Amino acid sequence: MILVASYNMRKAIGSDRRRRPERTLEVLKEVDADVIALQEADRRFGARASAIPPHMIEEHSDYKPVPFDARSGSLGWHGNALLVRKDVEILDRELVHLPSLEPRGAVLADLRVRGVELRVVGMHLDLSGLWRRRQAHAILAHLAARGGDMGTVLMGDLNEWSAHGGCLRDFAHHHRFADCGRSFHARRPVAQLDRIMVNERLDVLESGAHISPAARKASDHLPIWARIGPA
Repeated sequence: MILVASYNMRKAIGSDRRRRPERTLEVLKEVDADVIALQEADRRFGARASAIPPHMIEEHSDYKPVPFDARSGSLGWHGNALLVRKDVEILDRELVHLPSLEPRGAVLADLRVRGVELRVVGMHLDLSGLWRRRQAHAILAHLAARGGDMGTVLMGDLNEWSAHGGCLRDFAHHHRFADCGRSFHARRPVAQLDRIMVNERLDVLESGAHISPAARKASDHLPIWARIGPA
């Protein structure tokens, strides 16, 4: 079994409006996933450097970032990043450009986790329903063009308030959703904005939202997780 997770970390700014990357790392350690998709992983202004200094990840966690090399000092691409355990083999990685009015993108990596090959896509979709659907179509088209028969996990903050419509309907044509529950707002979750999806080659064995005192304070989203295995 492989544990995957997704977390909108809000640039490491908590509900107390303080940027505390060590608190974000504490939450990631609690989740203890093999692969984590992060959203809002980089600062918004200036050099847009990683909100968690890379040396902190190296020295104080069991993770390493998938190196996308999109911007010096950045952890990912338009705030999207993938962290994997240090023993996970990175076979390939790619930036996925998305149609948008404001900068948006997704990140993709092919991984080998304890001998199992896995394709992972991390994303943070638009606030606009029209653009969300266009972005979903772009991601699905990119996966189709890439081909292969690898087990695939898509995860991130979809910004979709609908329970079944919008971009969820588009993704559901070829993917199944993990039942992770509500993750926003972290203090009192009322919406299921964060999602994990798998293709037909994978099964979701267990899933949920991670709730802890640290998670309620570290961001406005709770992390979500899913334990997956071959179908």
